[in-house]
Amino acid sequence: MNEQSRPIGRSSPAASKEKAMSNNHAISKLDDLITTLIDSVKGYEHSADKVKSEAFQTLFRDLAAERAKAIDLLQARSRSLGGKPNEFGSVAGTVHRRMEDIFVALGGGDKAVIQAIDRGEDYLREEFERVLKDEAIDADTQDVVRRAHESVAHGQVVVNGLKDQLATA
Repeated sequence: MNEQSRPIGRSSPAASKEKAMSNNHAISKLDDLITTLIDSVKGYEHSADKVKSEAFQTLFRDLAAERAKAIDLLQARSRSLGGKPNEFGSVAGTVHRRMEDIFVALGGGDKAVIQAIDRGEDYLREEFERVLKDEAIDADTQDVVRRAHESVAHGQVVVNGLKDQLATA
């Protein structure tokens, strides 16, 4: 059957294969972000347990809950594309949390925790920016990533404010 005689609404096998490859790419990128966000949630929860300030504890738990909503958003998009989204963080995230423990144990206190969070926020921002610049990802997925990125941007603003607070204290 040639292209002109193909029934309306049916795509060619090549177009279907291209869409599947595009979906696989988007799913892969979503999974990368999901994994990094899971690390972020675990990091905020871990940090909430490490800081002495009750205000920081509450703030970090709130940021963890906000990130969990971003994870849900990205996981739903991955499923809609046919993916099976990741539900676990990374080894790198675990190592990052252990390093935070070491810095706190060495007397870094709340400041060491904030610095560890700041490094994590920078990494997360870079990951999101990389995906947002990826032209191979469809517009609907980009929109979902942008909405999840709002949580990242908010976290970065909050952490920068905390760094400024600690610098003047």
